[in-house]
Amino acid sequence: MYLNQRDGWIEVICGPMFAGKTEELLRRVKRLEYAKKNIVVFKPNIDNRYSEGEVVSHNNNRTKSVNIASASQIFDYIDSETDVVAIDEVQFLDEEAVPICEFLAEKGIRVIVSGLDRDFRGEPFSFMPKLLAIAEYVTKLTAVCVHCGIPATRTQRIVNGKPARYDDPIVMIGAEESYEARCRKCHKVYRKPNLYRNKKL
Repeated sequence: MYLNQRDGWIEVICGPMFAGKTEELLRRVKRLEYAKKNIVVFKPNIDNRYSEGEVVSHNNNRTKSVNIASASQIFDYIDSETDVVAIDEVQFLDEEAVPICEFLAEKGIRVIVSGLDRDFRGEPFSFMPKLLAIAEYVTKLTAVCVHCGIPATRTQRIVNGKPARYDDPIVMIGAEESYEARCRKCHKVYRKPNLYRNKKL
């Protein structure tokens, strides 16, 4: 059960790619539109996969959005009448997104963000753990592993037909890459350190 709207809070929708994070964010935004709430939707400039000026899900559901290069630009588009701030692919913003989300919630604004909680290595993505820690509500979604069909919690990066290497950059510009949803067992990262590789149980 949600808190009273005037209290303000933070909701985080997270999980791997293909888990329906953007779809869930859009569903919540649509409900709030029916409730006549004043909503501003943001997405990072880097996310231009489907459309400029729109947040678009894999199912082609969409809503108008504001493209921003940094989290601080949020303040340029909101005012005292803003009820809800929604941010898709929040992990691609800078770390200032964390205190800004907290500030907005403390001012009585409902903040809804969606993003990857893990990078392609299977490790926590940037500042996402901080957002998860300060959020009142966390929805962790799973996808379906393309190899074995069980719930997938990780994103597999494939570069030139092979699993990515651990020392590859988190964000690759201009590379021939693709992604798959995978479970813990099927997720592969070349050269990933493992302190307990030779440990026997």
